[in-house]
Amino acid sequence: MSQAKVDMKLEVVVIPVTDVDRAAEFYAGLGWRKDADLATPTGGRILQFTPPGSPCSILFGTGLTPAAPGSAQFVHLIVSDIEAARADLVEHGVAASEVFHDRAGGYNRFDPAARATGPDPQRRSYASFVTFEDPDGNGWILQEITTRFPGRIDTSTTAFSSVTDLANAMRRASAAHGEHEKRIGAADPEGWPDWYAAYMVAEQSGADLPS
Repeated sequence: MSQAKVDMKLEVVVIPVTDVDRAAEFYAGLGWRKDADLATPTGGRILQFTPPGSPCSILFGTGLTPAAPGSAQFVHLIVSDIEAARADLVEHGVAASEVFHDRAGGYNRFDPAARATGPDPQRRSYASFVTFEDPDGNGWILQEITTRFPGRIDTSTTAFSSVTDLANAMRRASAAHGEHEKRIGAADPEGWPDWYAAYMVAEQSGADLPS
């Protein structure tokens, strides 16, 4: 008899830093929520921060990891609007890169030589990026995702991690519904709540979008 699968939820990533106080100031300055700030028996600190809307937190502190400071690279932060997310970083004093995409039309955000300025021309999901670093050189990537690849999200479960993500999903559904009304040649005032709901669930789960 096979056993039921046990959920394994990624909830903490350890970030190696040189100066704990400096790192704490940086991540607090991003507007990330400080969940813990603990003193160690030897006089050090251990801190936990969580990005807005994220189910996963970061942990850093005195003597917490043998990894070299700055060695955490390509840590992904998923956003629903890459340009708004970059503007927010800049507003918080971060030297963020310009928005970029893979000039070859793929999803390569790792090789600087493969980058072209601006968001993906077709604004495909997964294809627009921004990078930034913390004071130790730990590297972060913003990746814009609006529609998930099939199989990434349980089709029976739909969740939005923030008011902003929900609002953006509703805006995309509204625009798509407008195109839907043009196709059918009539207004659809009674059916729009069900249509919006079907569109938003399909978009998040990677299922076929309603037409």
